[in-house]
Amino acid sequence: MIEKEISKIKLPSKFEEVADARKIGFLKMKDLKESGKKVAGVFCTYTPMEIIYAAGMIPVSLCATTEDSIKYSEADLPKNLCPLIRSSYGFAVSDTCPYFYFSDIIIGETTCDGKKKMYELMGEFKNVHIMQLPQNNLDELSLKLWTNEMYKLKRKLEETFNVEITDEKLWEAIKFGNQERKNLRKFFELGKLNPSPLSGVTMSSTQDGFGFEFDREKKNKEIVEKTMEIYDFWEREYKGKKSNRPRILITGCPVGGVREKILTTIEKAGADIVVYENCSGVREKLTLIDETMDNPIEAIAKKYLNISCSVMSPNNKRFDDLDKLIDEYEVDAVIEIVLQACHTFAVESTKVKKFVTEKKGKPYMYIESDYSMNDIGQVSTRIEAFLEMI
Repeated sequence: MIEKEISKIKLPSKFEEVADARKIGFLKMKDLKESGKKVAGVFCTYTPMEIIYAAGMIPVSLCATTEDSIKYSEADLPKNLCPLIRSSYGFAVSDTCPYFYFSDIIIGETTCDGKKKMYELMGEFKNVHIMQLPQNNLDELSLKLWTNEMYKLKRKLEETFNVEITDEKLWEAIKFGNQERKNLRKFFELGKLNPSPLSGVTMSSTQDGFGFEFDREKKNKEIVEKTMEIYDFWEREYKGKKSNRPRILITGCPVGGVREKILTTIEKAGADIVVYENCSGVREKLTLIDETMDNPIEAIAKKYLNISCSVMSPNNKRFDDLDKLIDEYEVDAVIEIVLQACHTFAVESTKVKKFVTEKKGKPYMYIESDYSMNDIGQVSTRIEAFLEMI
């Protein structure tokens, strides 16, 4: 489907409604492929980007945030599955995601039962490598298992693409990645300012846009410049003033597919989203890869295993992160967004609610939804009522 259009500079009509950064990214990716670059499609923050970069490849986040693609998944996937998984698979099986088309390999990880079985189906028509993620990040054996998964990915990329991933290349990728995390963390920390200099919706979409710049040096420069531009504007226009709008922390599942329905509704109702404690936000940026360790693969494994996704049991770090972020961003309330059928986040929300309301003394709201707009009225009413109580 895409192959017939890929040689044209003008984007196919089915991509016309995609965000500008993503559209421009299509053309950049096309140019990279024509220059001989290899591409690895990824879905999750557990995927070790440093190993991909050390292989001389370009990682790209794959399409997974619209309802339109879900219809293509229904022949193979149950309707009561998480919308993120159905959207991901729908884009893949219908060949309507240019990034999936461009990818020479898909790197998946077993963060949930639905995704790992989806990868099996995807492997029937695409080169898929699955990393077996431990479900406990405290046990010493879990780290050994995850380190072994790093070595397996390294060997897979070396053998498949005839490259050598040296320690030197890995350390170079680690240093670059750590600097990028620091830069993105400073971008997210704009949310600490009061009044907030940009909406949470803009923060989320801008961060997504950074992901479609595949020149890492240019990307880091753009992150720093955009952060300084926004901060300078805040100093000129808002410094010394205070906003009485409630400051909201968003936690739970990735929110790209519900940005318009839920995030925009929150801010239109009179609140400011100032920080995201989820895959789409600052969570992965809080911890750097230890550059003092002797073995780069072990350093990478240690960092990525420490991500506080609800798949981990127990998931103590998530509550440490919530504790820190609520204080540092002067949060007034927490809204947890869980995608339908995401069982780990849904179950863990009980502990999150107790932590937020009892330990932190903050209002908490739970929203469970999917990518459709069918419940927009109910969601809007609940959000407005919740904000009125703050």
